[in-house]
Amino acid sequence: MKIQVLGPLEAHVNGTSIVPSAAKPRQILSLLTLYPGRVVPVQRLMEEIWGSHPPQSALTTLQTYILQLRRRLGAAMGCDAGTSAKDVLATRHNGYVLQIPSGCVDVHLYEELTAQGLAAFEAGDSEGSARCYRQALELWDGNALVDVRLGPVLEIEVLRLEESRLVAVERRIDADLRLGRHSELIAELTELTARHPHHEGLHSQAMVALYRAGRQGSALEIYRRLRMRLIEELGVEPSPQLQRLHQAMLTVDPQLDQMAGPRRTSTFDLFAA
Repeated sequence: MKIQVLGPLEAHVNGTSIVPSAAKPRQILSLLTLYPGRVVPVQRLMEEIWGSHPPQSALTTLQTYILQLRRRLGAAMGCDAGTSAKDVLATRHNGYVLQIPSGCVDVHLYEELTAQGLAAFEAGDSEGSARCYRQALELWDGNALVDVRLGPVLEIEVLRLEESRLVAVERRIDADLRLGRHSELIAELTELTARHPHHEGLHSQAMVALYRAGRQGSALEIYRRLRMRLIEELGVEPSPQLQRLHQAMLTVDPQLDQMAGPRRTSTFDLFAA
C-alpha cells in the first residue's frame, strides 16, 4: 500500500485506488492514514466527522463508513492476498487501526528525512542537511490533504504539517547559507517573505543572503519595511534578535560573514542573546 497525504489524498493497493469519493469516508481514511499502526479512538473519528454534536446514529453511521472502506480495500487486495481487509483495517477496543508500516505513508518518510536533516545540520554536515531537507520537501505535491474536507481534528493536523513544512524550508535555507549559496537563495527568499510578510526568520535569512551578496542597502531595506509592517499591522517592534542583526549590518560586523556554527539551528540564532 502506498499513501499520499502531502497533497491530494491518494491510497493505492496493487495499483488500485481505495480512496472513496464520499466526503466523510475520505476524512476517516485520512485520519487513520496519519496514524498507521496506532488505534484512532471512535470518539476522535466522530469528532472529525460531526464536531462536538454527533447525531444519535453516529456510531452506526461510522461503522457503515468503516465497512465501505473495508470493501474497497478487500476488492483491491484480491482473493489471494493471504490476509483480509478486516486484518488491515482492524477493530480494536473503542477504535480502529490501519495495520500498515509507517513507511507506506509519505508524511512519515517526510518526517524521517527532516529529522535526518536536523541531525546532519547539528553535526556540521551542511551538505547532507540540505540534501535531506530538499528530499523531504520534494515529497510535497501542493497543500496537505488539499482535496479532503477538513473537520476539527484534520484541520489541526494539516496546520501542523504546513507549519512543519515552513520550518523545513527555513532550515534547508540555513544549510544552504552555511554552504555559501547566498546569491542563489535571493529569489526564493524574495518570494517567501512576500508570502509570509510577518515571518522574522525568513526576513533575517533574506537580509543575510543579500548582505553576503554585497547588497547591504537591500538588506537594510528589508528590515525597514518589515519594521513598519509590524508596527502598523501588529503594534510591535521587531524581536531583539532581528534588531541586533540590523545593528550588525549597520556596523559591518565581521560575524555576518561567518557561517553559523555546527550547533546553530537558525540564521536567526546568530544574534540571539
